[in-house]
Amino acid sequence: MAKGKDVRVRVILECTSCVRNRVNKELMGISRYITQKNRHNTPSRLELIKFCPCCYKHTIHGEIKK
Repeated sequence: MAKGKDVRVRVILECTSCVRNRVNKELMGISRYITQKNRHNTPSRLELIKFCPCCYKHTIHGEIKK
């Protein structure tokens, strides 16, 4: 018996400083990570500090819609 909605879902984390600064998407792109989160434990949007190769520093990566 499978449930309708899975507890663990895949989320995409995107660099917030690259989006704010409007980095040229054709040349460098925007840093994105794919991870999983538990829907019951973290119902709000996920934000993690990850390394951004476009900015060359650690920045906040926030969850985006698919």
